[in-house]
Amino acid sequence: MSYRLPPLNALRSFEAAARHLSFKKAGDELAVTPTAISHQIHGLEDYLGFALFRRLTRALELTSEGQAMLPKVREGLECFAAAVESTRRHEPGGRLLVTSPPVFASRWLISHLPGYTARHPEVQLHMTASPKMIDPPDALQVSGFETIDVRDDETELFIRFGRGRYPGCRVDRLFSPAYTAVCSPRLLSGMRPLNVPKDLRYHDLLHDDTTPELMDRPTWAEWLQLAGVEGIDDNAGTHFSDSSLALSAVIDGLGIALASMPLVEAEVAAGRLVVPFDIHIRRPQAYYLVTPEAVAERPVIGAFREWLLAEAAKVQG
Repeated sequence: MSYRLPPLNALRSFEAAARHLSFKKAGDELAVTPTAISHQIHGLEDYLGFALFRRLTRALELTSEGQAMLPKVREGLECFAAAVESTRRHEPGGRLLVTSPPVFASRWLISHLPGYTARHPEVQLHMTASPKMIDPPDALQVSGFETIDVRDDETELFIRFGRGRYPGCRVDRLFSPAYTAVCSPRLLSGMRPLNVPKDLRYHDLLHDDTTPELMDRPTWAEWLQLAGVEGIDDNAGTHFSDSSLALSAVIDGLGIALASMPLVEAEVAAGRLVVPFDIHIRRPQAYYLVTPEAVAERPVIGAFREWLLAEAAKVQG
């Protein structure tokens, strides 16, 4: 059966513009101008005989027809990408690019990598850290990953911190971190030993303000409330814009900070940090392995996924 279909570029432009609700962002993704996206959309609307978008002041909104079309157009593009991918033969090795949140990469992933690289010397692994891998706290789902070219022998996957809703991707939950107070063992002794939560009044509270607009980060106010402690200024103390700096300060005994337990497991195991109180804060977000469906069956993906899920299963919730 033959089908009379609109041009593929018009459908790609529609899907990207509908996903971003922005001609500019769609143009950035597809490496064309916003005007070119607009022309493609107008041509598609003329072909279909109805509007796909409502052009508002400084905003776009899908019409009911556009909302109905979007899932099927996205599904069709994914099927087309999978069809191209099915014609290619991929060896177990190759170049694998893994993008993850900076603190996850530096404080958890890197310390676990020797096991993977020893088992898979045939893989050329490239690590990239980006704060864009942290979902906005109010996001119900996130889309708009880097464009995947199925003709490329490089394979890319992502580790994200969020709620796990990533259309067009295969998603595996890794773990949800518990946050708790950590400090140098030196703070447990001395003139002002840290024995009970109210002893925090004698020590500096350290604050990790990394990407505060992106992540629903636990606060000292929340922790102190759980501990039943009053009379402490929860905003006092030194603030850091980098998680690694904050943890270095804690290790050096400058104060006490709230940290994600899985991300400081190496320091706790080595005795450089201690957890003085059994008080934890949890969030609905978790770390997820996110793989574009079009490349999910590549052998290099399968090997990394199997290894990473086994390592994540060892994390104590």
